[in-house]
Amino acid sequence: MISDFIYKYYIDPIRYGEAYNVVDTLTYAIILVIGVYILYRWLSASTYLSDAGFRFDGTFILATVPYVILGGLLRVVEDTGMIESDWRFLLITPLIYFTLFFFVIGMMFLARELAVRGITKNFIQFYAFAGIAAMVIASLVLLGFGMAHNGIDLVILSVIPLMAVTATAVVWGVMRYALGWSYVSDPVYLTLIFGQLLDASATSYGIDLHPHVQYVEQHVVGSTLIAMTGTAFVMFPLKLIVLFPAVYVMQLYRKEASPAFWHLVLLAMIVVGFAPGVRDMVRMVLYV
Repeated sequence: MISDFIYKYYIDPIRYGEAYNVVDTLTYAIILVIGVYILYRWLSASTYLSDAGFRFDGTFILATVPYVILGGLLRVVEDTGMIESDWRFLLITPLIYFTLFFFVIGMMFLARELAVRGITKNFIQFYAFAGIAAMVIASLVLLGFGMAHNGIDLVILSVIPLMAVTATAVVWGVMRYALGWSYVSDPVYLTLIFGQLLDASATSYGIDLHPHVQYVEQHVVGSTLIAMTGTAFVMFPLKLIVLFPAVYVMQLYRKEASPAFWHLVLLAMIVVGFAPGVRDMVRMVLYV
């Protein structure tokens, strides 16, 4: 029956924290694509935000990164179990994407009103500040949890970002100097590369190197490759197989596409790598 299908592939994985399956993975991917397109059409047709200086450009993407990090932190808040009511489901994929979406839109509208009224200098200034403030609050909540329970592993908090930074430097060097892609020095491309490699670093460390807790990869493709190769470090070549053509195609498309739509697609690519990487790293730091 349809209800059994829905419970098996959609509701039960959320309720019981199960790994992703092929059905829900494809469904969420389709929803993401449709959501990006609808958001683009809405922003293109609306003058409500543009009158406050809003532009869907690289500056906006960088100002949105704190909200992306916030998404990863909120997933860890749910992982800790500190929220025991059914409200916790709002912090589980895919519902957390809707939760963050409405929060981001709310901050955009608030930033617009403050900019129009002259309370803040410009739209992007308050929007970025609100994201950073929310990120700091979530970090403090998790810091308090860590200090009250299993402690905070500063070694992991150093090692995983160092792995990601090193990998990013190598990949950027190959793209910039070996392939001659000078455009990868653009901060939005660097953010994309770092976010994806942070995800690979966290997954690799958590599964192969973490000394105390055994983590598993929940995504279908990643878990299959790890099972086939016997190592989570396969995530690095997997990311590279995607990153190199993705960056190349995005740059080709940049010349022809609407700037707003191009930046929106790039932002979606940043989110799907950066947020899970933050979540996995912070979980390990807190031994959750």
